[in-house]
Order: sequence, then C-alpha cells, then structure tokens
Amino acid sequence: MPKAVSLFSGCGGSDAGVIAAGFNVVMANDVLPYARDVYLANHPETDYRVGNVNRIETFPDAELLVGCYPCQGFSQGGARDPGRKINTLYLEFARALHAIRPKAFIIENVSGMVRKNFQHLLQDQIKVFTEIGYRVKVKVLNAADYGVAQERKRIFIVGLRSDMGLDYEFPMPTHGVGMPRVTIADALEGMPEWPEGEFYAREFHRYYLSRDRRRGWNEVSKTIVANPRHMPLHPISPSMVRLEPDKWAFSHEGRARRFSYREAARLQGFARDFVFPDTISGNLNMRYTVAGNAVPPPLFEAVARVLPDIWD
Repeated sequence: MPKAVSLFSGCGGSDAGVIAAGFNVVMANDVLPYARDVYLANHPETDYRVGNVNRIETFPDAELLVGCYPCQGFSQGGARDPGRKINTLYLEFARALHAIRPKAFIIENVSGMVRKNFQHLLQDQIKVFTEIGYRVKVKVLNAADYGVAQERKRIFIVGLRSDMGLDYEFPMPTHGVGMPRVTIADALEGMPEWPEGEFYAREFHRYYLSRDRRRGWNEVSKTIVANPRHMPLHPISPSMVRLEPDKWAFSHEGRARRFSYREAARLQGFARDFVFPDTISGNLNMRYTVAGNAVPPPLFEAVARVLPDIWD
C-alpha cells in the first residue's frame, strides 16, 4: 500500500477517504486532543501527533501528502478576514511538501477561498506549490455529487510532482445525474428519533431563525457546521415559513431539534460504526466541532481514487 502523511487531520475525515482509496496513513496531526481521541478510536494504527504543526521537525517518507488547514479566515461562517495569520498555514503544508517530496498532494478547504478578496492567497498557494515542483489543479466540488447526503461545496488543490510529466484530472460526479443523490433518510436510517443528550437542546435564537434551516427526509441536508448552535434542523422538526426578510418561524408547535453530533457524522459520510469515545475532552460541543470540521470521507476518497497509478 502506498503511504500517506496527513496534516490538519481533525478526527479523520480526509484520512478515512484516503484509506478507502487504498493508502496507509502513517502519520496524522492536529491541535485538538479530542480530534486525536476520535481518530485513534477509529484508526488506532496511525501515528497521531497532537500539537501545532510548526513543532513537527521531521516527517516520515510518503507517496501522498494530504492536508485540510483551518478555514476560519475564508469561511462564510468565520471572520472572513484576509489578513488573519491562520490564512497562511499553507506555508506549513508547503514546508512538509518540500521535506517529503511525495508523488502527489491533496488539499481541501472551504469554497470561500475563491472569493475576490482571497484570490491573492489562493494564487500564492498555487505559486508556492508550483515552485516546489508540482503541477497543480484547482476545482470546487460539491459533496452531494459524490454520495454524501449534504450540500457542501469545497475547494480542492491537487498536485502531481512535475518530474512525472502528468496532470491530475478531477473525478466526474457520481450522483445526481443518472444515480440519485443520497438523502437524509438514507444516511440516518436506523438511528433513534430523539437521542437525548446527543443534540444541542438550547433555544432557537433570533439569528438561527433568520433563515430556513430545515430540509425534508428525501432531500440532501444543508451544510453541516461545527457550531452546534447553527446546526441544521432534523426533518422531524416542523417546516419553516418566512414571515419577513431574515425572519422565519416554525409552521406549527411540534417538536423541533437540531441534528445530533452522531447524525452530523452520518451526514458527513462517516461509517455507520464510527466511534466517538468518552474522554475528558469529549464534551457535547467538542463532538459537534470535530464532526462539523471534518472532510466528508466519500468526497476525499473520490478525489484520491482518480490519482494516476504512480505508486510503484
């Protein structure tokens, strides 16, 4: 099996996809202890290093480098400040790329990186990776087009080492044209209707009610987020009606709740037996955080599977 190194790995969404595509992830990294706990509960064979990536001095050899550096600076739900230091973590990825010299790399980030005020950062990433010696391709993909029960648009940056003389081609959509998209009902099949203690049960605040947060059972979900207060509604909830601009209400007084963290993981495309271990750092908010920050494994698998056969 070709080897992969993973940076900014979170609880392992990207790596679950890489493993499904036939790679052996030999090292992973993130700053969150509970992300490490979840990752190792599901992939105990990986060397997971908790801490800031800039403290990692040496990297193991690998044919593939993957990374999903934090997106708060680019995200629609984040600060959207192009000057934030967090926006330049790609330079740490570049440091690892230069040290490992893998045959290929895959990066995932929020689609907001293509906005006009962030274009210079995207172009600088392409420039840096090209100068290290890679032929780079960039595309925004929607997870719902690749078997994930969720609308989730993400940018992928993929590079192949220049000395191989090959260009990467992104995968064609597998769902939505010819094959139906995976729905909320498909993803949540067999899960309890009202899992007490596993969902954020606080009030629906004014900002939450500023838009329609609900999709039906036979639709794909709205984007799963890391903040439990903003998690989309479970379809058991009443439909929402628009009262005026930026003001919505439930159509009747039936029971309503947000998706639980386990449901969020299912809607991200994690396996049905995915484990959230009970550890000191694993409170409800943190479980939502690691689930919502993850990359949908089927989407990352689709991107990794169409890498050219360059591993011998």
